[in-house]
Amino acid sequence: MTFLGWIAAGLAAAGAAPPAAPGLPIAPPAPRAPAAAPILAPPRHAGAQDALALQARYAEAMQRVAERQRVFPKSSDAAVLSGRAAQGGLVFGRTVPGATARLDGETVMVDEDGRFLLGFGRDSAPTALLVVTLPDGAVERIAIEVEDRDFPVQRIDGLDQSKVSGFTEAQLEKIAADKAKKDAARLETHARADWADGFAWPVEGPISGVFGSQRILNGEPKRPHSGLDIAAPEGTPVRAPAAGIVRLAESGMYFEGGLVFLDHGHWLESAFMHLSRIDVAPGQRVEKGDVIGAVGATGRATGPHLHWSLKWTDRLVDPQLVLPPPADKAAAAAE
Repeated sequence: MTFLGWIAAGLAAAGAAPPAAPGLPIAPPAPRAPAAAPILAPPRHAGAQDALALQARYAEAMQRVAERQRVFPKSSDAAVLSGRAAQGGLVFGRTVPGATARLDGETVMVDEDGRFLLGFGRDSAPTALLVVTLPDGAVERIAIEVEDRDFPVQRIDGLDQSKVSGFTEAQLEKIAADKAKKDAARLETHARADWADGFAWPVEGPISGVFGSQRILNGEPKRPHSGLDIAAPEGTPVRAPAAGIVRLAESGMYFEGGLVFLDHGHWLESAFMHLSRIDVAPGQRVEKGDVIGAVGATGRATGPHLHWSLKWTDRLVDPQLVLPPPADKAAAAAE
């Protein structure tokens, strides 16, 4: 393929019509080749060999998409981006008021001041395409390189299988009821950028669990760890890391125990789990630093700690990437 043809293929992959070369007529579109079979992420219950084959095909497809998106510039005057574009990362954007934005084809909320968020999941592809449409109709496309990260994986074999998987009928009913409450709490957000003032540690203590880590028990991959665990004595106050509106405040959840959802705007949500006490109510607005509850060991927890997860739309991101260094590390660095 010629260089111009390669550029045209990249534009077509991003949904844009390729520009005509100066002085040359626009040729009619070539007949389309038969559509290839869709490449899907492996189903949960696929056999080991089938799953590996599907994962290889999926990774290959994502690499092809990444190469096509790299034809676009990595920056533009239409949008200023800050933060860490990495797997599990959160990027803070600003564009012209009145502009709209899409990330990989999905609409992104942009407030009246032009602020917006972009989040990348634990297994994000190596590139993403941000499309900004300015108020005058001009369109800017920006290729975002997403940093690859290594996450800890622990393999444990020889366990009693009954301890690895399976729930009783009563437990499944409780889990389903809890999920319905969580889904209902996530039906709305607000346009106020409460995240724009930055984040603070909700509690101080040793980090006992990191985002993205995963256990493989008896060969069965378990769900990657969804957030940040901070060990602290039971009853330690938990403070809002940023302002927001409480969307859920429930005790007795099967997995999470005492659970609070805090909506920071633009579909960015903090979830605080295993709380021994809840001091807020749904609909309440809290400011950065306000006490929302206390550290506990409720739900499925082996000891007192705060589990804090951060979610943008349907993507879990790493809270630690938006935080300043812990107070003890900051003090050590200043010495």
